[in-house]
Amino acid sequence: MIKIKDLIYSVILCALTIQGFAQQNKIATADKLYDSYSFVDAIIIYERIAEKGYKSEEMFQRLGNAYYFNADFSKSAKWYTELFTMNQNQNSEYYYRYSQCLKAIGNYSEADLMLDQFNKKSGNEQRSKLYQSHRNYLEEIKSNSGRYTIKDISINSEFSDFGVSFWNNKLIFASARDKGGISKRISKWTNQSFLSFYVSQVNPDGNLSEPKEFWKQSSTKFDESTPIFTQDGKTMYFTRNNFFKEKKEKNIKKITKLKLYKAELKNGIWANIVELPFNSNEYNVAHPALSIDDRTLYFASDMPGTMGQSDLFSVGINDDGTYTTPKNLGKIINTEGRETFPFISEDDELYFASDGRPGLGGLDIYVSKIEKGNNYSEVKNVGAPVNGPQDDFAFLIDSKSSNGFFSSNRFGGNGYDDIYKFTEIKKIYCEQILSGIITDQETNGILPESKISLFDEKFQLINETVSDLKGRYHFSVNCGNIYHVRVEKNNYETKESEITILKIAGESDLSFDLDKRIKPIAIGVDLTKTLHLPFIYFDTNKYSIKKESEFELEKVLSVMKQYPKMKIDVRSHTDSRQTLKYNYLLSERRAKSTVAWLIKNGIESYRLTAKGYGESQLINNCSDKVSCTEQEHQVNRRCEFIIIEM
Repeated sequence: MIKIKDLIYSVILCALTIQGFAQQNKIATADKLYDSYSFVDAIIIYERIAEKGYKSEEMFQRLGNAYYFNADFSKSAKWYTELFTMNQNQNSEYYYRYSQCLKAIGNYSEADLMLDQFNKKSGNEQRSKLYQSHRNYLEEIKSNSGRYTIKDISINSEFSDFGVSFWNNKLIFASARDKGGISKRISKWTNQSFLSFYVSQVNPDGNLSEPKEFWKQSSTKFDESTPIFTQDGKTMYFTRNNFFKEKKEKNIKKITKLKLYKAELKNGIWANIVELPFNSNEYNVAHPALSIDDRTLYFASDMPGTMGQSDLFSVGINDDGTYTTPKNLGKIINTEGRETFPFISEDDELYFASDGRPGLGGLDIYVSKIEKGNNYSEVKNVGAPVNGPQDDFAFLIDSKSSNGFFSSNRFGGNGYDDIYKFTEIKKIYCEQILSGIITDQETNGILPESKISLFDEKFQLINETVSDLKGRYHFSVNCGNIYHVRVEKNNYETKESEITILKIAGESDLSFDLDKRIKPIAIGVDLTKTLHLPFIYFDTNKYSIKKESEFELEKVLSVMKQYPKMKIDVRSHTDSRQTLKYNYLLSERRAKSTVAWLIKNGIESYRLTAKGYGESQLINNCSDKVSCTEQEHQVNRRCEFIIIEM
């Protein structure tokens, strides 16, 4: 049996998707060149050291990243090449960045190899998620089910009733119910009366009054359905057969198509009914939905550019009442089947019906979150009992009360299509608040107005924000997902971190302490902190320079050669093991050993002084009779490089 809604959406359904493209953001460069006698640019120092043949994974990562964030991909490729030559086992993000840099210099074959490795490491090969959703869709739908309580409502008739909308505490819907009278027109498609609008008052107790015709003055001889109203209740968009000046119009194949119309409320009467300019006699346009700000109109259509039987589209509504060019929502939403009956909730969630996705049968209702830039999150089936083996469509929800309505031709109803009321008892999207504080690594001071970017696991940009006056930021994120967070601040090195959100609602903390890219050089400054040195470590009871420590001393050497008037006091410290006298003598020897290494490598002796402090200035609690690990003791075996003259 042909059902009335088939006339409305069998060929026209709507969806819109804008594929998100990964966008890489640049580090803000310094406002002006720094005074070479006041600041140290860490990049210059690292490059000088690298050119002398010293190698370090961290150094190559930082050099590659510094140029990558500034979009200098050729130089970035140079240092990433050094990084991967040194060690192929890198985090997946470095494979991705390296591939981008290789493309920029024309090396596409190597870039593809890097992308292959990225896909393996990230677990996100193309269409892998879609493949998994097809294979396990019943399990996924089951996990989404049980979130609604539903019941029939009193306004249903033995005919088709569907497609509700709220207007001034009233429920407006389409119905093919018998109006009575001697003469009545019957649809040849359904053998029922043509669809008309009806209104039912929503009483304080939630019950609905007896439906009445919505507008006798504007009813036509043909079908009308799926009304939607602006927030002020003064403008209505709706679907109607192609009917103009009391005449039913047809296309070249003698078929009457569906169109969208707009009406305005004037002195309590709906008037100024006009069809929208992107309608056509040659294709269907139907089932309108409005964004929360009334600036975007969504609809279903089989217009040129449709991917399937019908797709979801959107148009912008300009201030002067004109419309932008219709835009297909894309592959994230639309399929080769039917997408139709869109609805936008106050939570910026796009609900729609589709038979082009794995479901429980017929049209199922799906949802996708509308994210920044009109991107769409992964589409989810809302599950049973809203969805079932038959057609389920025309979903509407009041996000504040969690109450809503949907339509279905499921068994056990009153008529061909019925309207059902539901209450949502659990959200489909498990969400968390991802937040943190941005601080200065050296001073621990807060850093307001830092730029924070949120990326998904494929490094596609999702959202951006800036830290507030207390250095805080926050994003709403989905449970169980992997995200990358990037923090940028003028004169600070950019930092990124990956976080996996727990699969339960709540909050996740991800704070950042940023290191200055350009660091002050002045009397009293400790170059150990300025150059971000991991101290100069010595073996237990030894005062000879460890081979791996020479790389760190090269940084001090480079700075002193850059500043020929600089004088340094080398201060050496020991751990607490052994006696006070022993540790003092050992630290003296270590300080002198460090000075000797600098002199041997070209620094004049008059620019250097040395002093040993033994165990008198421990930086942790590992004093005598305190049990500590070898690693904890080791951090006390250090050298400091204090500037005493410039």
